[in-house]
Amino acid sequence: MSGDTHPSDSIYRSAEGGEHIRRWCAGRLDAWPVPNERATLTAEGARTHVVTAGSGPTTVVFVAGTNFNASASLPLATALVEAGHRVVLPDVPGQPGLSDGARGLSGGRLSWYGAWLGEVLDAVVTGPAVVMGHSFGAAIALSCPSPLVDRLVLVSPGGLGRLRLAPGLLAASAAWFLRPTPERSARLLRAMLAPGHRPRPDLVEWMTLVARHSRSSGSPGTAELPLRKVPRLVATGAHDTFLPPRRLCPVVHSVLDTELHVIPHAGHLVVEEHPGLVAALV
Repeated sequence: MSGDTHPSDSIYRSAEGGEHIRRWCAGRLDAWPVPNERATLTAEGARTHVVTAGSGPTTVVFVAGTNFNASASLPLATALVEAGHRVVLPDVPGQPGLSDGARGLSGGRLSWYGAWLGEVLDAVVTGPAVVMGHSFGAAIALSCPSPLVDRLVLVSPGGLGRLRLAPGLLAASAAWFLRPTPERSARLLRAMLAPGHRPRPDLVEWMTLVARHSRSSGSPGTAELPLRKVPRLVATGAHDTFLPPRRLCPVVHSVLDTELHVIPHAGHLVVEEHPGLVAALV
């Protein structure tokens, strides 16, 4: 699948880099032992790649966080399928992956992403669905006004306030982005995991490709909550460095009027560390 934007308008640094990213994603999906179907649709005018796997009475639509996508989220997708769910994984446009690589699609508005997700739901589900989002993906899920959203499962949710990076995490992120190597990617990932956890090699390879071949799409800001209220379950890792529970808990309580579930021995990438526990939140 080739790109559809000029490099200056793309999140990719070059056309070749975009192809490299897409080949990696397609290769991981090809090697995934779980039977799946892939389709491309248009939502909010953006080409959107969608992976569907599993079967069952509950459809779970998972929206990944910044720099992640379906191909980089297969441990969680596998856990959701094994839990007996039909799983739908759209790649977010403007993020590295198999969807539209154009920059500036949203105009910096989370409401655009919310409308995009609503159109994806219209295309891929026939009834109420559970929408699960991680980090930036949770901010998108929060901003979706679709009546097809039956419940929200928000994991380490962004969009509730400004992120404040600890100095160590900021240094690891800057080093990774400015001169990416596998060692620097692993260092950054370890900063997003609980102490003692090591990133899987596939993820180190992915993050190195992301830094080498793509640009940041920018922060989308604060979630714009729809008027329609749905049940929300919010969880985060006890060692989340982006959104420490001590800061996230009062915001979740005041903005979403619910409690924060804290998962022990987990960091910001709790979906990586404990996919089975996250799947059980559905």
